[in-house]
Amino acid sequence: MPVLLQNDLLRRLALTVVATVAAVGVTVAATVAVEAQQADPPKRQTQQQQQKPPAKPRPNATTPPKAAATPTAKSEAARTEALPPSQIGIGTLARQAFMVDPQTSTVLLFKDADKPMAPSSMAKMMTIYIVFDELNAGRLKLDSRFRVSEKARNMGGSRMFVELGSEVSVEDLIKGMIILSGNDACVVVAEGLSGTEESFAERMNAKARELGMVGSVFKNASGWPAEGQYSTARDLAVLSWRTIEDFPKLYRYYSESNWTYNNIKQDNRNRLLRTVAGTDGLKTGHTEEGGYGQSASAVRDGRRLILVVNGLTSMAERANETARLMEWGFRESTNTTVFRAGDTVVEAPVWLGTQDKVPLVVARPVQVTAPTGQAVSPRVVARFDGPINAPVAKGTRLGTAALTLPDNRVIEYPLEAGADVPRLGVFGRVTGTIRHYLFGWWS
Repeated sequence: MPVLLQNDLLRRLALTVVATVAAVGVTVAATVAVEAQQADPPKRQTQQQQQKPPAKPRPNATTPPKAAATPTAKSEAARTEALPPSQIGIGTLARQAFMVDPQTSTVLLFKDADKPMAPSSMAKMMTIYIVFDELNAGRLKLDSRFRVSEKARNMGGSRMFVELGSEVSVEDLIKGMIILSGNDACVVVAEGLSGTEESFAERMNAKARELGMVGSVFKNASGWPAEGQYSTARDLAVLSWRTIEDFPKLYRYYSESNWTYNNIKQDNRNRLLRTVAGTDGLKTGHTEEGGYGQSASAVRDGRRLILVVNGLTSMAERANETARLMEWGFRESTNTTVFRAGDTVVEAPVWLGTQDKVPLVVARPVQVTAPTGQAVSPRVVARFDGPINAPVAKGTRLGTAALTLPDNRVIEYPLEAGADVPRLGVFGRVTGTIRHYLFGWWS
């Protein structure tokens, strides 16, 4: 999240505005408080204080509204209440579960999501992430080829069935890892990129730390059972979201339902692609220690949810439980738009510009997640250093908008200049400076 901008300046400008925004057929009342710190001309400004890190958002517990008192609703409620409870959200048969709306950072389901667990084939998402990263940087191409070693050919479990000594394209290896969950494909990739699978595992761990996956340690490229290898449901959700966000053009491979390689056709083990509307990825997994797990994502009406579960007892239970939880997430919660992309949050004063003010806008939609049918009234605080020195270029980041939600979580969004403001000519700058010193900013 962006860092709050705080300077030791001579004056503070404090305004309170009440804005009513209509978006997607929903009316939202948002109170916008502006915290602009007013400064004298540049020569009078004091040194900027050290910036402080933002508070880490906490999981948001949301309680869905009660269903109508019908026999069907009562039986469904009774069945749900009989399931092992979660710390946030409904009960689930999974030993670990985590569901998040990444647009608003709202946690809808949390059950032992920070508890270490065997990631099984869901660890392949990290191997795939690194391959995508190499492709995105231009260090690798889809038609690049890696040779199959004896170690890769002899891998057990789910396989792509590569042939010893053959050379396989990176694109085929991507499909082999995602659609076929090929352990052999993972070893080919690891050896092709890092020489050995052990060296590649070190790279996986470095990338995990970079992404903020503090509860994960990888020992191999495929998630094959290994002592000391673990992850968490929350970490795998972070990895899922970063894959979707960082590689939108490559993420499409996760949505392919089947593939044929070496004359062997195999279906994608992610059954949600065929059973839950809007599902477009990600990865299933299974080990004796971890049970059956899955990371899944779906989009409906522009809204995305990410779900990670683990510790289920069979493929059928995994398919049924993930489908039930995903449907619950979309049904019992909704997003309300507070600001659309490009909406003006506040206007900031400009020093020596052709315009006295510049609109500060959000570059992407600002949304709030709440139980379906529940009204929300977030408080929005806009912070920027003012006045802003001209010239101002449209799109320049100038501050932040912080939303305080009903559960006291704070989510921050960057504020950008919504227009160009050229600098005044010499005569205009002289006149403006004299006016400032005689009358101050209120002139």
